[in-house]
Amino acid sequence: MASIIVVNGENKGDYYPLGHRTTVIGRDEAVPIQILDPKVSRKHMQIRFNAEDNYSALDMSSKHGVLINGDKITEAVELSDNDYITIGTTTLMFTLNDFDSRKNALLHYKKVGQRDLPTITLND
Repeated sequence: MASIIVVNGENKGDYYPLGHRTTVIGRDEAVPIQILDPKVSRKHMQIRFNAEDNYSALDMSSKHGVLINGDKITEAVELSDNDYITIGTTTLMFTLNDFDSRKNALLHYKKVGQRDLPTITLND
């Protein structure tokens, strides 16, 4: 089962298991994943699970759009492990992993995030 980890923004550190269903993400208090960000629409996007065991992201006609790994989407896009989703000023990480706790989800993000950092070398 896949998960969403909020990696920046007011909800930073939140973790949400997705399950095998469609999940709506937005600012509205009635959606399954609420993101407190003034640039996030009430119902901003969906993450859909389909019969082929894949997850896809779909913009729900939000004002500011949805970016997957920095690219704005205009139709449903299949998600891959460790994709970054930007809505408003908030970044989410999609992972195919399921975690037994928030702590383990954040440890996973920390490991994945290290891949983007440059290696520092000391010159003699």
